Amino acid sequence: MPLEIQQMSSADADFGARLDDLLQRSAAPDPAVETVVREVIEQIRARGDAALIEYAARFDRLTVAQAADLELPLERLAAAITALSEEERGALERSAERIRAYHERQKQDSWEYTEPDGTLLGQQVTALDRVGLYVPGGKAAYPSTVLMTAIPAKVAGVGELIMVVPTPNGETNDAVLAAAALSGVDRVFTVGGAQAIAALAFGTETVPAVDKIVGPGNVYVATAKRMVFGTVGIDMIAGPSEVVVVCDGSVDPDWVAMDLFSQAEHDELAQSILISTDADYAAQVMVSMERLLPDMERKEIIQASLKGQGAIITVADIDEAVTVTNRIAPEHLELFVDQPREMAARIRHAGAIFIGPYTTEVLGDYCAGPNHTLPTSGTARFSSPLGVYDFQKRTSLIMCSQQAAAELGRTASILARAERLTAHARSAELRIGKT
Repeated sequence: MPLEIQQMSSADADFGARLDDLLQRSAAPDPAVETVVREVIEQIRARGDAALIEYAARFDRLTVAQAADLELPLERLAAAITALSEEERGALERSAERIRAYHERQKQDSWEYTEPDGTLLGQQVTALDRVGLYVPGGKAAYPSTVLMTAIPAKVAGVGELIMVVPTPNGETNDAVLAAAALSGVDRVFTVGGAQAIAALAFGTETVPAVDKIVGPGNVYVATAKRMVFGTVGIDMIAGPSEVVVVCDGSVDPDWVAMDLFSQAEHDELAQSILISTDADYAAQVMVSMERLLPDMERKEIIQASLKGQGAIITVADIDEAVTVTNRIAPEHLELFVDQPREMAARIRHAGAIFIGPYTTEVLGDYCAGPNHTLPTSGTARFSSPLGVYDFQKRTSLIMCSQQAAAELGRTASILARAERLTAHARSAELRIGKT
């Protein structure tokens, strides 16, 4: 089957409409999925461990006598490190070191200042007490997800990290468990799906309730996170992975083709878009993709992704490339142009920017240092990558001197009475009377 991918030009009369259609990937919540998830949450809330045991058997074919058997001992995590090859262990350790070093720079500290009249104002920064980390399992293992969620939480000073990971048929993955050990995860439960999210949100007799849940998952996990938000915090509702590659023709087209494949191979809904200022070069990339595709292990998935979600967009110049990129607000953005730093400075909406031809997005997935948990589906317009700040809270500090209470009280009294809140006004006025 020949490779199919949508091609368009910014000069086309219907370009705006076609681009909008391409980006409309956020489907409305599936009522059938919502019904299942709502029932799971209700059962976990009502019956705790008993429901958790039943769902483990039903969805993961994991039979246990008691919920405590779903928890892995820390010794098992430590053993996983030694079970890895020296090469795998070294790669995990190097990646963990780089991720930790980057996120150490994000940590925020408390601050305060004192005004001339003695009033103290400030902000007290504290870490969350307990966080739940959801790590996908089953079809694939993601030790990188463990590193990217657990390490920032530990850098922030989170008191306890509870990891949940599905283990269908009881099969664990040493790389995932080793990453948990290297990241400082405190407890690991072999549960997944909506039932894991519900257990973390509301707690059971065995699984402790957390303050926030982070980490990606399938549609049932995403739906459960949406439903428990408010009871707990969540990081985001992540959509399919996506990449935009902007190129002026200065890079080997094979490199670009493979970078587009690297996103498309995630799943059929992943999105790979090339924006080029050179139509002839865009055609060369197409030739490279057609030649390289047959050798790809996941070629059917890549083919379906590019046909359904991919695009090659030709623009007049870098200015148009910037405009189109900001309109897309991509999760990942690669800039293979003559002046990439200058172009990067003009990008207002992107989860992560990979600058220059040697900076493939794949490095960001695993070991560059910045977090790979990024806003998708255009949410980079208002969201940021997961970071240490997601595991810290900020509390305002206010301490008025007697003099300040009188001065500020008069202002507060006027505004309170304008809002017809008399008790507010009188509360401030009582302090005024003490001057």
